[in-house]
Amino acid sequence: MSVEQYKKEIGMMNLEKLIETRQYISKADFPIPAKELLARFEDLYTGAVCDVLREFCLLNQALPGHIVPLREYRTVAGFAFTVKSSPNVMIRGEMEFRTKMLDELGEDAFVVWDTSGDEKATLWGGVMTATAKGKKVKAACIDGGIRDTHQILEADFPVFYKYRTCNGSLGRCLITHYQIPVLIGDVVVRPGDVVLGDIDGVLVVPRDIAYDVLVRAEEIKSNEKKIFSWVKEGQSVQEITEKGGYF
Repeated sequence: MSVEQYKKEIGMMNLEKLIETRQYISKADFPIPAKELLARFEDLYTGAVCDVLREFCLLNQALPGHIVPLREYRTVAGFAFTVKSSPNVMIRGEMEFRTKMLDELGEDAFVVWDTSGDEKATLWGGVMTATAKGKKVKAACIDGGIRDTHQILEADFPVFYKYRTCNGSLGRCLITHYQIPVLIGDVVVRPGDVVLGDIDGVLVVPRDIAYDVLVRAEEIKSNEKKIFSWVKEGQSVQEITEKGGYF
């Protein structure tokens, strides 16, 4: 019996499509320079972009509300650089793997760190902040703990996080992967996706549709300027609604 016949005989599942779907990482290019794309996203805000994603039938792109900004940031945008860690008592090899990960961290990255639900360790602190800022990383989002908060604030580096603790990660948490798709809340974050963060939280825009989402969000921003002007003029809700306004 051949291998293929054996698979058919025992009813083995064909997982290739599932693997392709779950582990897909887009390499899509943009019709404009990447830096221009990010700069234009930074002229927007997460609420407007989130509304556009709803038009694309994507309702689960905002990271969980327990992830909060360290400061009241204006919009910062970068390309997702994903990291995966999990609670673990092992230490050997951690620093070497972390060094390798940091070596690959580059300009305009937005670090998105999946801690596998860890609630006891710090994954981001002052030295990580200094390293990231030196590499021209845009921001970091940690679904877990941070520390050295004064150092992060003094560095003026945007950080979004779940909690603060003085506990270090060695002996408590182990980095297992980086630059793979990760799941935070209901959101799959893939390397290279556009990530936005501001005072209202963190939002992920799939890379394949990022430019189309940008253009539509810019339209919404322009429309809202008109609506604000009509409100300022004292026009009624009915008048504004009849002209296509919304609230």
